[in-house]
Amino acid sequence: LGGGSIINFSSISYMMGNAGYPAYVTSKAAITGLTRSLARELGVDNIRVNALLPGWVLTQKQLDMWATPEDLAKHLEKQCLKEHLAPRDIVDATLFLASKASRMITSQALVVDGGVVVTG
Repeated sequence: LGGGSIINFSSISYMMGNAGYPAYVTSKAAITGLTRSLARELGVDNIRVNALLPGWVLTQKQLDMWATPEDLAKHLEKQCLKEHLAPRDIVDATLFLASKASRMITSQALVVDGGVVVTG
């Protein structure tokens, strides 16, 4: 029998080499390594293991407490897609990885960032 999907959450921060919070960046990089190792180990039981790496997701808390208009504009300049990430974007990607539509996807780090990693 077996089967299933494990979805680990990481971040694009380690791919960007972001400064200022090395423990966070290190932990997110470790999640990708864990994902790949578990995919190899659990694949024999038909369990898929992937990681989701979001960019800057604008939650209401972000908008209320930290996201200034200047920060938002500067961030959009870096993105290929000129629209801010919303929580729904992460939910949809998670549901895809959990679904049968991704039945042959494992050991992957799915970046959902509007194209920030490409541009830095």
